[in-house]
Amino acid sequence: MLVTWKYRERNTIIQKLDPRARFIFMLCMLFSIIQFWDSRVMLLFLAISLGQFVVAKITFRETRRVWLLVGGFITFLTMLAFVTGRGGTGVYTEEHVLFYLPSFTLPILGRKITFPITAERIMFGLSQMTRMLAISGFAIIIPYTVDPRLYGVTFRGLGLPDKFAYATDLAFRFVPTLGRDFSITLDAQKARGYELERFEGGIIGQIRKLAPLIVPVTIGAIVAGEEIADAMDLRAFGVAPRTWLHQLTYQRRDKILIAISVGVFLLSTVLSILGWGRFWIPGWLLRMAKG
Repeated sequence: MLVTWKYRERNTIIQKLDPRARFIFMLCMLFSIIQFWDSRVMLLFLAISLGQFVVAKITFRETRRVWLLVGGFITFLTMLAFVTGRGGTGVYTEEHVLFYLPSFTLPILGRKITFPITAERIMFGLSQMTRMLAISGFAIIIPYTVDPRLYGVTFRGLGLPDKFAYATDLAFRFVPTLGRDFSITLDAQKARGYELERFEGGIIGQIRKLAPLIVPVTIGAIVAGEEIADAMDLRAFGVAPRTWLHQLTYQRRDKILIAISVGVFLLSTVLSILGWGRFWIPGWLLRMAKG
């Protein structure tokens, strides 16, 4: 049985909007964000992204697990780019060193490694983190504020064919379903004496000990997918254009939101072409490097 995200009906302007307008707004914001590297612009988009949660009356407690997962992933990528300096390739061409972290020597290669902290890496890390947080915020709010019953008709209303619309609907439901199956499997294995905390024997041994969790969940996902495909075939899905139980109609507020979204995207594109919003470093940080 497929489950859905923790959607809860709220009497807010966010939920009164047409889901199609919401998705158009999200896509316009995403395509606008990726055109800039200026951290000041990223902070503006981040404020808009987080402002949605305030308007939608969604608390951090409801989305805590998602934010912890996304935040950990973003922090890892940011720190990796910050230490190695690889992520800024093409964004900046030179670096102004502020100081060096303590160096160390690799035990096998005997090579000395140094990590310079530069003004460019600091600002690129800030821009990268705010950029990914803003993008995540625009995407995370969707499952919590869009009725799961409207996923299919929403994607169909955006111009996708019936098969792609229904496939996207199933994909949205697959993630929480997989999480539920993993939780059930973990509890069942713990009841049989499986100890997740005691992983020993190196990476290979740890991967081998994860088999009691990965194998049942994977097989269950494959079996569930086959059952859904068989059920759809028995109902002659895809033979003719399908009808949808729910119908969506654009209201005035939806058209205003779409117009604003498209306007922001066009303005961002023009500013990007004119050279606005490129990588920015505050002058005081450059003066510290030169001093």
